[in-house]
Amino acid sequence: MQALERSVPVRLQIPAIGVDTPVMQLGLAADGTVEVPPITAHDRAGWYRNSPTPGQTGPSVILAHVTVGRYGDGVFRDLARLRQGDRITARLEDGAVPEFTVTAVRTVAKSDFPTDAVYGDVDRPELRLITCGGPRKGSGYLDNVIVFAALTSTSS
Repeated sequence: MQALERSVPVRLQIPAIGVDTPVMQLGLAADGTVEVPPITAHDRAGWYRNSPTPGQTGPSVILAHVTVGRYGDGVFRDLARLRQGDRITARLEDGAVPEFTVTAVRTVAKSDFPTDAVYGDVDRPELRLITCGGPRKGSGYLDNVIVFAALTSTSS
């Protein structure tokens, strides 16, 4: 599958779990970690702007919440239910629509986050979706759910 030119993602769709969300841009927080979307009633996903855009060679990283505090369920509330073979579609600013196929879903302890597997170089266009998961502790979660997906088609 040929890689696409850089174009910012504006929408993310995951039919298997009913996700259809606008995508905002995220950078780095003051502590050097990747920002997460703000906790609001109208939760949406966020693309880490220092990663490749969806369809470019490398791992494009999109994050969203599993819960949004007093507002209830987050946009990625059912991310852990995805299975190998499920489809994910990104809509890009330039009109391209790369489609990805889930290759793996992993739940990992936040203390053992696989930084290289998520952000490290790969030789093809891939997508990483990240949210919190596992048991709750206080107001947070102990784990992360990470979906790995590879580009399988592109339309416009």
